[in-house]
Amino acid sequence: MKISRLNSIEEYVLSQKTVSIDELCEVFNVSKNTIRRDLNELEARGHIAKVYGGVTAITPEDVMPLPVRSGLNPTAKDYIGQLAVREISDGDTVFIDSGSTAVCVLRHLPPRTKLTIVTHSLPAMVEASKFDNVNLISLGGVYNASTSSFVGISAQQALSDLRISKAFLSATGVTVESGMSNTTFLEAEIKRGVVAHASHVILIADNSKLGHDATVTFCRLQDISTFITDQQPAPKFVEFCRAHNVRILWE
Repeated sequence: MKISRLNSIEEYVLSQKTVSIDELCEVFNVSKNTIRRDLNELEARGHIAKVYGGVTAITPEDVMPLPVRSGLNPTAKDYIGQLAVREISDGDTVFIDSGSTAVCVLRHLPPRTKLTIVTHSLPAMVEASKFDNVNLISLGGVYNASTSSFVGISAQQALSDLRISKAFLSATGVTVESGMSNTTFLEAEIKRGVVAHASHVILIADNSKLGHDATVTFCRLQDISTFITDQQPAPKFVEFCRAHNVRILWE
C-alpha cells in the first residue's frame, strides 16, 4: 500500500513538475505529516526535490526509469499509439525506439500483422515477441537500465546494415527552432543513425513535449515525414509542418 502510494506520488510530481504539499494532501487524501514522510523517502530516489511549501521534479523524463516514464500521460500515449499504428502496413520494416510512447504503438498492432520490427528497447522486444508474424531484430549494445535499452557502438554499427521503412521516434523536447531533442547522448546517437537509414521518420510526442528543448538535438523538425500527437499543437507547429510538407496528425 505504501509503496503504491509512493510511486503514485512520484508519478504525479514528475507529470506536474512542481506541486504544493497542500495539493498532494488533497489528491492522495493523506495528512501533511504523512506527505512529508513520503517526500523524504522519494527525495532519496533522486528524481524529485523538496522546495519551500512543496516539491519539484529534477529528473528529465528520458532518464527516468521506464516504469516512471510509462506512468506519465498514459492516456495521451495510448491515443498516440492508436493513431500511429495506422501508419504501418504489412511488409514494413519498422523501428521502435526506447520511448515509453513507442511501446504503445506495438500494443495496438493487429494480431495478424506481418512485418519486421527493429529495436534497441527491451520492453519493445517483449511486446514484439508476442506476435507470431513479426520478425524481430534486436540491435546489439550495452544495456542501459535507466532507459531499458541497448546502446553504444555495437548498436550504432548494426543500424548501418539495415533499411528501415518507418521509424517511430519519441523526444523529450520538440521545438520549431531546434527540432527533436533528448537528454541522453547515447540515445541521441541511436536516433540519429535511425534517421539516416529510415525512409519515413515519424515523430510521436504528446503535447507536453512541445515548446521545450532538451540537451541533445537529433533531428530537425523539417526532416520528418509525419508528426503524431494527442491534441492540436500550437499554431506555429501546425504552420511549420504544413510549410515543410510534414503531415501532422492529432485526430
